[in-house]
Amino acid sequence: MSDDTAEFTFELRVCQWAEREWPPSGSDAVGDTTAVIARQLGTKRRRWDTIVVEADPDALRRRARFGPERLDSDLLHVVRNAPAEWAWYRDALPDPGYPWQYVREAVHRASDRGIVDTRKDGRGRIELRRKWPYPDWVERLVAVENKPDLDASAARDLAPQLQRDVALALADEVWVATTATGATVEPALLEDVPVEAGVLLVDDDAAEVAWHPRALAVDDPGTIIAERPTGTGHDASAARFEYADPEWKADKRIEIAERAYERGWRSYVDTMRPDCRHFEVRSADGDVLPWCAAKGRHPTAAECSGSCPQWEPEPPAWRQRGWPVTGGPGKAIKRLLDRQRRRQRPGREK
Repeated sequence: MSDDTAEFTFELRVCQWAEREWPPSGSDAVGDTTAVIARQLGTKRRRWDTIVVEADPDALRRRARFGPERLDSDLLHVVRNAPAEWAWYRDALPDPGYPWQYVREAVHRASDRGIVDTRKDGRGRIELRRKWPYPDWVERLVAVENKPDLDASAARDLAPQLQRDVALALADEVWVATTATGATVEPALLEDVPVEAGVLLVDDDAAEVAWHPRALAVDDPGTIIAERPTGTGHDASAARFEYADPEWKADKRIEIAERAYERGWRSYVDTMRPDCRHFEVRSADGDVLPWCAAKGRHPTAAECSGSCPQWEPEPPAWRQRGWPVTGGPGKAIKRLLDRQRRRQRPGREK
């Protein structure tokens, strides 16, 4: 199995474990929360392997009123500030810091999605009124880096990224998930990983906390490490920093949570080719993972594409069958994964 295949499969295992078992024993999770799991999300500067959004169950159910698609920053500006009574949108909404024409477009998009009410007043101006208050559904945001083989080289590459995560404190906690070796002292604990990051040891069907993370100061200003010297004698450059104010961080956290709500971790099927006759999903230790019958292994998202030499479209006859594979096995797999994703979104189970 290639390194890419191992990392991709490990990442899906971590996501499915987190969906079943989160929070880890001894975690700082807030009370009775629901975990919404997604993968490959973050900011322009940083993308995390796994995202865990710890959500208030009741507020998460109220979030379902706004539909399964994410609310981007423009839509969030509208729904979070829409008034309870009719008002001209420029009077009702705070100055966004960019042209109002884009706000007007967002108001129309929100109306088209049925998440705000709009009308024109006697002068032809657009008025809006909220349908429901946007709930404060995100309790905590947890970032996980997945490194199945955390050797010294991998730790050296990962450490600067984790240091940036700790300095910015956009997530409440940062973890590293790696494969359990069963050694008396796990190798991951001996590597150069920041002490603020937790370490999660994963085996075939479970995970164990080897090191608990520190809670990061998400409500305080954060530090963006834009550039830093390598530390060698040949690099005399100065480090460059930027500061992230708490308001920016709060907005970015809810934007990430919205993307996680929409995508979930099963979104890998959206970029793979389930319409290939060799594509299957197989259960491995309770986890449902993509499987390539032609290669006889779990494929990566990158290699499972139309350019794969083994790719073959489903025979047309497969797509003409009735239940339970209406539209062909590929469509059935997508429906299955979508139903599993909806079950993790209270209020959108059907």
